[in-house]
Amino acid sequence: MSEKREPAQPASEEGRRGLRADCESCFALCCVVPAFSASADFAINKDAGQACPNLRSDFRCGIHTRLRQQGFPGCTVYDCFGAGQKVSQITFGGHDWRRAPRTAKQMFEVFPIMRDLHELLWYLTEALTLQPARPLHGELGLALEETERLTHNSPDALMALDVEAHRRDVNALLLRTSELVRAGVRHKKKDRRGADLIGARLKGADLRGANLRGAYLIGADLRGADLRLADLIGADLRGADLRGADLTESIFLIQSQLDSAKGDTETMVPSSLRPPTHW
Repeated sequence: MSEKREPAQPASEEGRRGLRADCESCFALCCVVPAFSASADFAINKDAGQACPNLRSDFRCGIHTRLRQQGFPGCTVYDCFGAGQKVSQITFGGHDWRRAPRTAKQMFEVFPIMRDLHELLWYLTEALTLQPARPLHGELGLALEETERLTHNSPDALMALDVEAHRRDVNALLLRTSELVRAGVRHKKKDRRGADLIGARLKGADLRGANLRGAYLIGADLRGADLRLADLIGADLRGADLRGADLTESIFLIQSQLDSAKGDTETMVPSSLRPPTHW
C-alpha cells in the first residue's frame, strides 16, 4: 500500500518557511539587541545589547500574552523574518550568549545584518510569485540564491559584508519588478513614493497600482481604500485605519506593517499574511 502523503505546499509558502520567526529556536535576540525608548511603543528605556527586564532565563518573554496591555505594543509588531533562529542555530551553532558569553558581542552585531538579508529574501521570494514580472524571474532567482548564500557566511564574513550595497542592488531589481506589476493598472497611477501622508484623509481612495514605497501613512484614514497592486514596501502604516480596505493584491506588504495598523473583519489582506489578532 502506498504511503499517505501530505498535500504539497505552494512553492511561495515553502520558500517562506525559513523566513517566519521561530522563537522557540532563537535566543531572544530581538529582546536584547535593539535599543528602545520610553514611548507609545515601549514602556521603558532599554540600551542596545541589554536584555529586556521582562526576558526570563529560558529566553521567553514574561509578559508575552500581555505586551500591549503592559505598554509594549512595539514588541508585537517586530518581525525578524527568521533571522533570529538562523543566527542562533546555524551561524553560532546553538551556542547561546548566556552560556557562552564570549559570543554575545559578535552575535548581537551579526543579528541585524542577518535580519536585513532575511527581509530581502522575503521580498525576493514574493517577487518570484508575481507573474507580470516573469521577464525578471531569472535575475530575481539569482539574487535570491546570492542572498541566501550570504546568510550562511561565518560571523566574521557577515560583519565585513557591505549589506547596504547589497540592499541597493536588490532594491533596484525589486523596483523594476514593481513597475512591471503595476503596469497592469490602466488608469493614471499615483506616485507617492516617500510622501508625507501622516493623518491623510484617504477614505475610499482608489490607490490601485500606486507607488507608496516608503510613504509615511502614520494615522492615515484608509478605510475602504483600494490598495490592490499598490507597492507598499517600506510604507509606515503605524496607526493607519485599514478598516474595510482591500490589500489582497498589494505588493511587498509585510506582516509587521499590518500588525502596526488598525483593521477589522472587512479588511482584506494578501493570502501570505494574516489579520492581526488585535483587529
